[in-house]
Amino acid sequence: MTDQAQLLPGTLDLLILRAVSLGALHGYGILLRIQQISGGALLIEQGALYPGLFRLVRQGLLKANWGTSENNRRAKYYRRTKAGERPLGVETEQWTTISRAIGHALKTT
Repeated sequence: MTDQAQLLPGTLDLLILRAVSLGALHGYGILLRIQQISGGALLIEQGALYPGLFRLVRQGLLKANWGTSENNRRAKYYRRTKAGERPLGVETEQWTTISRAIGHALKTT
């Protein structure tokens, strides 16, 4: 086993929305933010991230704009839209409830 956890299906969108909730980030910045906010427990691969970003843009939950990165390269920056706020809150509540229930079940003897 590795120190990094495997993502459960359906969690990537929630993590992306949370990562950009503090401000616009480019794709690599989102990867780093997810790793940071998970305490290093989650490492998202680019092959999974970019389809998720495109899906969230298509759904209107993220907006993408071109800008310049810290290393002076052209990069697409993603930010959460107003429409992206509600799903983040709702899904956060659902995951909190589910994780508590699973934690409780696993502690039961």
